Amino acid sequence: MDNVITTFRQLYVICKQKNQQIFETAIENEVAQGEYTEYQIRMQAKKSLDAMKSAINSGLKSTEPSPSKLSGDDCFKLQKRFEKFDSILGTTAQKIMTYALATSEQNLRMGTIVACPTAGSCGIVPSVLIAFAQDNNISENEQINALITAGEVGRLVANKMSLAGAVGGCQAECGVASAMASAALTQMRGGSVKQVINAVALALKNILGLTCDPVCGLVEIPCVKRNPFLAIHAVTASELAMADIISKIPIDEIIDAMEQTGKLMSPLLKESSQGGLAKTKTAIALEKNILK
Repeated sequence: MDNVITTFRQLYVICKQKNQQIFETAIENEVAQGEYTEYQIRMQAKKSLDAMKSAINSGLKSTEPSPSKLSGDDCFKLQKRFEKFDSILGTTAQKIMTYALATSEQNLRMGTIVACPTAGSCGIVPSVLIAFAQDNNISENEQINALITAGEVGRLVANKMSLAGAVGGCQAECGVASAMASAALTQMRGGSVKQVINAVALALKNILGLTCDPVCGLVEIPCVKRNPFLAIHAVTASELAMADIISKIPIDEIIDAMEQTGKLMSPLLKESSQGGLAKTKTAIALEKNILK
């Protein structure tokens, strides 16, 4: 059976009609498909949440380099920095940045991560959700609700366009992950359905056109560092949405624009490693060194 809800507009209308939050409507819609019960859906979300926390914990403790030796110690460096100097953005932001790096680096070590929505963007949703939950005593049940909200955002975007960097560029990977994280964060902060959806719109609108140009064809440069950058991007979207700052372009139209942008983007900038950062002089030298 096809999903009943296919657009954010439909989601908003149903939430308002039934006086539900997004996660409640998402669960109800999923159960209506007849494959899973609400209990199974929530347990699967808990399994993902636990895996996210485990990846963060493992990543925080490790300095093991990636097989290419191009990355693996950025999280360690950032932790050492914050031991001496607090971030000007505050302690929760410190956690978000370090957690995003920890998770992304775990992915490169072939550790267990949750692709949300992809492996290359795996640090964004966990870092925002878990750091905020830790610092604000958010219950596990509420964290699960937030993760389901984020999942519904990813599902609705994927209903219109591919989330693969090879199809839509990194706007479809780290960009969508940032939008998902902004939704989860706004949900946990007590935002309304309108505010959650607006956070998604603001996050996506302001990342349109982000290319996917991995150096040496590996999900490392610039992918690892994009995770903490786009995690903070999600926080900004939530802050603006919670202030009732509205995206003038509706979210469904933004997704249409994102899809069009992906189609217009050169194939050289969509995961082929044939353009952009991947073909800088330094990147070419790194590639030759790895091939040796």
